[in-house]
Amino acid sequence: MASAGQTAGHERPIIGVALMLAAMAVLPFLDVAAKFLGQQGMPILQIVWARMAFGAVMTLPFALRLGGRAALWPDRPAYHTGRAFLLAAATFFFFYALKFLPIADALAIFFVQPLILTAISPFVLGERVGPRRWVAVMVGFVGTLIIIRPGLAEVNPGTFLALAAGTSLAFYLAMTRRISGRAHAMVTTFHTSLMGAIFLTLAVLPLWQAPSTPQWGLMLAVGFVATFGHFLIVKAYDHAEASLLAPLAYTEIIMATAVGWWFFGDFPDAWTFVGVGVLIGCAIFISMRERAHGLPPKEREFEQP
Repeated sequence: MASAGQTAGHERPIIGVALMLAAMAVLPFLDVAAKFLGQQGMPILQIVWARMAFGAVMTLPFALRLGGRAALWPDRPAYHTGRAFLLAAATFFFFYALKFLPIADALAIFFVQPLILTAISPFVLGERVGPRRWVAVMVGFVGTLIIIRPGLAEVNPGTFLALAAGTSLAFYLAMTRRISGRAHAMVTTFHTSLMGAIFLTLAVLPLWQAPSTPQWGLMLAVGFVATFGHFLIVKAYDHAEASLLAPLAYTEIIMATAVGWWFFGDFPDAWTFVGVGVLIGCAIFISMRERAHGLPPKEREFEQP
């Protein structure tokens, strides 16, 4: 989704890089708050509701500023509801995975998402994927297998949940690309959060547990960190190209490892880092190929579960 500020912003890529790195340093704290809430017995669906409901409230001022009153309701509510369902599913699966896996391990498996998006784009979006990018996708899946190590490591339900989260988000991003350019990214983000909050409010009522004051604080943190991190990403794409910024999303694993060790005493093993290295290499290659072939940049499509 291009904007007027983006054209001028390309002259300052260092600012875009700094903002993207800041976003990747902030977003793991979303997972910390969600993991704490899950450990305290709060229903995962209630945590997802907090992410969407508070996200809608926090993005509302931006939507009004950018689109006026017309931005209060999407022009395609059914489509945005479908996108919101996929994002809520990705968030649910990822938060549920945190009950079984360290943050860094869940995130490492979740990083399969860009590869799935590339793999499904010919069928869902009609995009052409050349043989080199197909090879990169296959190598990337090998990297995922290195992280999971099926048959060598104990089967963990968190592994399948993290894979489900990455798959759900890939389809969400495919739907996002179909409406790219119709509205500013923050307006689209508000619409997604709004529709998600509406149907999740109905779904969570039978499961609702009255939060304590600290839990309300953590729920607010879930919404704030997700919104603030996404805002930093949107601003980053105002200053630099997608092909430069997209691979930087993988730096999130650094902060995720740090906060996972600090708050929960978790630390990934060496094979996880090897697998992440393979995934990063494949993502960079795919990004370079898209830039070389002049494919539409996938800016501002990033969402953190």
